[in-house]
Amino acid sequence: MNKKNQNHFLDNGGTLLIMTAGILWATMGIFVRQLTAYGLTSIQISCLRLTVAAVFYVVIMLFQNPSGFRINWRDIPLFFSLGLCGLAIVTCTNFTAIQMMSMSVASILMYTSPIWVMLMSILFFHEKVTRRKLGALIIAFMGCILVSGSGGGLVTPVGIVLGIISGISYGSYSIIGTVALRKYPPLVVTTYSFLFAAMVMCIIARPSEFVTVYYAAHDKFGLVGWSVALGIVTAVVPHLLYTIGLKTTPASKAAILATIEPMMTTLFGAVIYKEPLTLGAALGIVCILGAVVMLNVNLPVLSFQKSR
Repeated sequence: MNKKNQNHFLDNGGTLLIMTAGILWATMGIFVRQLTAYGLTSIQISCLRLTVAAVFYVVIMLFQNPSGFRINWRDIPLFFSLGLCGLAIVTCTNFTAIQMMSMSVASILMYTSPIWVMLMSILFFHEKVTRRKLGALIIAFMGCILVSGSGGGLVTPVGIVLGIISGISYGSYSIIGTVALRKYPPLVVTTYSFLFAAMVMCIIARPSEFVTVYYAAHDKFGLVGWSVALGIVTAVVPHLLYTIGLKTTPASKAAILATIEPMMTTLFGAVIYKEPLTLGAALGIVCILGAVVMLNVNLPVLSFQKSR
């Protein structure tokens, strides 16, 4: 395999990894519905997700790369900011926005993340803005709006601010993660980011209340099973895939590819819970798929900057 074909293979591999991560993240609603039935709040479910994932990542690293626990103490703020901004703040602001506004409005505000990622990538990484990338961003964002069906829900100023913050924080994972990957392997990056995020969430979620919920549960084995599966399926596997994908995929492109998540959430709802699939949602799915295709077809790249 020559160098050109090898690079093309790696780029496509990163695309596949990121899209797979988005599909797994889309299963979150299934787990949230199951765990909510046991009496857990949204913040507590988020805490479970991050904590279970942190435990699994620690175990994985103990077997795969125990020396990875030795990091430069100067990089602790980097990992803390990745866990705090890229994981914990996203969860808190998004769920609070959902409580204050409709889920559709909160969702579309969070999925402004590709816009912020592109702006931050231009500012910090000096990424070139191509017409194809900008066009894919616009189409993907339109698709998110159509899939979410926003426009008729309750809107509050504080909720809008929190929703935008969730989008910026969600996008920051790609930016900060890219910086961390320049120094450490993907497993080390994800392990430490989840550890710090879990620490923050355990303080916020009042873990002592989990004991009460556990003893009140009619099916304790089921509660534990869904909790563990939540951490593995929606956190451990997808975040590791996404982080590995970032090694060969620009942050701005990765953020657009991840918009496959709301599309798959809509499809899961229609298939599993028989939720109606509206014409707008169907058009949104087509837009998101179109954006993904636009980013990956082998067409000449048109840039706003003159080629030299």
